[in-house]
Amino acid sequence: MQNQSFVTEFILLGLSQNPKVEKILFVVFLLVYIATIGGNMIIVVTIIYSPALLSSPMYFFLIFLSFLDACTSSTVTPKMIVDFFYERKTISFECCITQLFTSHFFAGVEVIILTSMAYDRYVAICKPLHYSSIMTRRLCGTLVMVAWTGGFLHSITQVIFTLQLPFCGPNFIDHFICDLFPLLQLACTDTHIFVILVFANSGSFCIIIFSLLIVSYGVILFSLRGHSSEGRRKALSTCGSHITVMILFFVPCMLIYARPSSAFSFEKNTLIFASVLTPLFNPMVYTFRNKEMKNAIRKMCRKLLVDSDNF
Repeated sequence: MQNQSFVTEFILLGLSQNPKVEKILFVVFLLVYIATIGGNMIIVVTIIYSPALLSSPMYFFLIFLSFLDACTSSTVTPKMIVDFFYERKTISFECCITQLFTSHFFAGVEVIILTSMAYDRYVAICKPLHYSSIMTRRLCGTLVMVAWTGGFLHSITQVIFTLQLPFCGPNFIDHFICDLFPLLQLACTDTHIFVILVFANSGSFCIIIFSLLIVSYGVILFSLRGHSSEGRRKALSTCGSHITVMILFFVPCMLIYARPSSAFSFEKNTLIFASVLTPLFNPMVYTFRNKEMKNAIRKMCRKLLVDSDNF
């Protein structure tokens, strides 16, 4: 069936229709966005300018994770911040589809990057003698390419689903962004099959990957019994950061997409957490709990201060 869409734009209802509340939200989310971009870019720059960190596969993947968090936040937050100034919050059909594509693209890439980081920790802890021969630069590069490819395939599938839907009736989206379930509610057709497709492409994907990661970290933690107390402490600190980030990412994903219907009263709040707050928390998790990152940031700051004084 060809898409007979008569809707050229959508009207977003946003987080609130109260002007006073929107002014408060504007300040809050502007500060969150600045902190998110700043925190993640500090991690990227620190690792790039620290040869000891850059040579480590874990930090190699962390560069991409921080970059993806900044991109994820940028697909959602700037538009939401600007909309706080407008009573009528509109988005064109083309921009809506673009936002849908980019948000799922970066999320899809991040899923595979998080999985790669879990595999890196598994090899480092369970097979330490073979770590350097397994986690080669070539393998890390291959995993990153797989992540970008997988993210694209996941996202383009979602867009193809959506473009098959006819939008000919109301164009009010009770949300702050264009996402799958809010759009399904506006389609002028039976969407039960599309709900199943969304679950198959997003929900089940989140459940399967999350389950595999839980099992892998269970194996890692079980294998720590034979390590020294210092080795256990360091491994638990690193794995603790990964598990925290994993939970922050996958739990909202499953709440939003791993459900049999498109009705979910807390979807906006959950998506706010997933797309706005999680990218802010990730750099905090990896810096506050990581001595190597904190030391590298201090060295970089001292070097910048010395260079500025010399200049």
